[in-house]
Amino acid sequence: MSYELTGLQDRVAVVTGAGRMRSIGRPIAVALARAGCDVVITGTGRAPADYPEDEQEAGWRDIDSVADEIRGEGRSALPVVSDVADPDAVQSLLAQIVDELGPVHIVVNNAGAAKGADRVPIVDLELAAWNTVMNVNLTGTFLMSKYFARHMIEHSEGGSFVNICSVSPRILAPNSAAYATSKAAVETLTAFLAQELGRHGITANAINPGLIDTFRHDDWGRREEWTDYIDSRIAMERAGTGEDVAHQVVYLCSDQGRWITGQSYTIDGGMAPAS
Repeated sequence: MSYELTGLQDRVAVVTGAGRMRSIGRPIAVALARAGCDVVITGTGRAPADYPEDEQEAGWRDIDSVADEIRGEGRSALPVVSDVADPDAVQSLLAQIVDELGPVHIVVNNAGAAKGADRVPIVDLELAAWNTVMNVNLTGTFLMSKYFARHMIEHSEGGSFVNICSVSPRILAPNSAAYATSKAAVETLTAFLAQELGRHGITANAINPGLIDTFRHDDWGRREEWTDYIDSRIAMERAGTGEDVAHQVVYLCSDQGRWITGQSYTIDGGMAPAS
């Protein structure tokens, strides 16, 4: 007899920031669909001219392409352009989901600010760049958690939050103070969610990915520096994939993960020191 995860069939899941071809959000959305969920995917509605070269060559269509993959698994998909840092947009997103798919059971807060002007030493970090990172990574997670948790409580069907954080607060990579601080704050927010929502049958957990081979690391160019870093810093001697993260998300949202809450899971191939 095979071992199967249960409790995901016909559930409605939301995955923010899930439009990139090489990403964490896309594999999470597809994995949840394979597990039996109908999946809502959000993105920022970026222009095709801003897509990475491989996405342009593939004719990628952002969240619409991910929606096609979800439907290919036999599940309903709802792609929505939405700003997680805008409370009105978050509430509008929730209303649209309920209207089209019904009550929400799973929220994966994956949306993250793109690398940009924040990747500098603290003494050179402009307030605007700091605020951009905090608005998306921290405030966005707060707003999605606030409104969707309120909805889950009202419907009394339980639920799961999984917040995608990072090993960055532990490895202290240079020029990443804003990003690392935002992710450390999300991890703390997750712990509070778990304490406050547990009595309603709602779990909340954080996942801290290490070096994942996504578009966000294209600036490394997959050159010698990339290989040397992996060989010297990662015990498993490979970068992670979005699927490595997705497996843990599905488990935490399943019946088998229902008594796990308030925890932070590092998925990094042995990159960050154990705390």
